[in-house]
Amino acid sequence: MAAANATLALALTACGTSGSGDGDSGDGNSGGREAKYRRVIEDPRPRPADVIEAAGAPTGVARASDGSLLLAYEADNVEDDEGPAATAWRIVDPDGHTVAEHAEHADAEAAPPAFKGVRGGFVRVPPGEGAEGAYALDVHGKPHKAVITETPSRTRPGDLLLAELEPTLIYRPATRTVAPPAGVPDSAIRFAVDERGTVWSLDQPLTEDPNRVVWQRDGHTLGSRAVPKPYTGGILAARGGTAALSLIRGERVRGLLLTTDGGEHWRTVLDGGIPWRDLEHGPESLVLESLADGRLLVGEEGGRYWLADDRANNAFHELKTPARFTSLTVDGTTLYGIADATTATYGLVKGEGLWISRDGGREWHRHERRG
Repeated sequence: MAAANATLALALTACGTSGSGDGDSGDGNSGGREAKYRRVIEDPRPRPADVIEAAGAPTGVARASDGSLLLAYEADNVEDDEGPAATAWRIVDPDGHTVAEHAEHADAEAAPPAFKGVRGGFVRVPPGEGAEGAYALDVHGKPHKAVITETPSRTRPGDLLLAELEPTLIYRPATRTVAPPAGVPDSAIRFAVDERGTVWSLDQPLTEDPNRVVWQRDGHTLGSRAVPKPYTGGILAARGGTAALSLIRGERVRGLLLTTDGGEHWRTVLDGGIPWRDLEHGPESLVLESLADGRLLVGEEGGRYWLADDRANNAFHELKTPARFTSLTVDGTTLYGIADATTATYGLVKGEGLWISRDGGREWHRHERRG
């Protein structure tokens, strides 16, 4: 057992000015913006507010149990995928006021910082293979060591899937422990963990047998379900009694295999209002998430999204969004959409920033810092 101490000596900067940036600034001063952007990514000690202004939209958003948000930002080298970069994170309280922020000089080839919300704060997703680099932040931005162990842990309610593969890691907020889950199949290739601590995995045997969805709790297998032919399994989502697996045929997603009663009954959804054949990208671009009430969100990164009409997940309707989202995620029943450029740029795209909907996508409001 070891303690992860990477990045724990964080020089936190309390509060700063807000900003946005990543494309045509619309202020007729793109040359000035380019110069500021270059200064930020080359600065060995960048200010959080400067990184955030240069980046424009966050790369990710995480929500803690009290409603606080952590927004992660990255400003990359525009001319090349190598060279200098800058990263930052900012924590805002439920009223939108900044309580802590931090920035670092970085490398454009390195993975940007990513966090997940937990009870009492946030946890850093390890930036590479293994658990090194994982640590916790409370809602005030104070860092805490994460205890890292290679001993598999039986999952409990409240545990979080921190890293899916190489290796699969579970985070337990109560003890700030990172560990692999106990009892999962050796041939499992996809994972999801629901609020009850049930681990759902896609088992891909080395034989001609079909893929299987396997679900376990407390280290014990509760059941399994074969993926119907002629499909193979894709990604998993599980929450609110619903578990779903994307179904792949050839190089395309063609539907879902899902249960809404914790695995007692399963059905295949090949329509439901989602035009699967119109999806423009491959299975790696699919977004599949479950809301806390069991409704499913389905879509494509940078494309269209559909939300289930109710927790039965028989019918879906397409979401109307205020901007073209490069990502759309779920926390509870709240939707978080990010509009951003797909590659690093000095200017801003239309509607750039974080958008939030608390009513299933009927109304959206742009996140604004309030001081």
